[in-house]
Amino acid sequence: MATHKLSLSVQYAVEGMSLPTRQQFRRWIKAALQRDVRIVLRVVDEIEGRALNKQFRGKDYATNVLTFTYADMDQLSDTAVFLYGDIVICAPVVEQEACEQHKDLRAHYAHLAIHAALHLQGYDHENEQDAVIMETLETKLLAKLGHVDPYKFQV
Repeated sequence: MATHKLSLSVQYAVEGMSLPTRQQFRRWIKAALQRDVRIVLRVVDEIEGRALNKQFRGKDYATNVLTFTYADMDQLSDTAVFLYGDIVICAPVVEQEACEQHKDLRAHYAHLAIHAALHLQGYDHENEQDAVIMETLETKLLAKLGHVDPYKFQV
């Protein structure tokens, strides 16, 4: 299996929360890579998360993760050197979801980092067939990292 290159810059724009380290984000994203990527990952508060979700998706609430790709996936060739993108993770939403869903906080961050990395590489869940493909891959990658299936209800 080929090892893909990852250039990762992590920005912490929120304080006072239990946040993963740059090394943890790197490990999780690297597990999902199928090509070379350069990513800026920004961990934000609810105000910034809501503003970005409203500006780019037209939805007036903070969501857990947003992914921005800087190339048209249909036009990328297999010989393209790097895929460029940004990932924005809203820490308060992630913590709230982990608590409400009885998930380990680190496992939830790992899931969202992998989820975003897959989006960056062209995976989506807009229809049931694509969702099954993406969720199966996420579950397999998380299992390799020692985490439980994020789509099974936990108590």
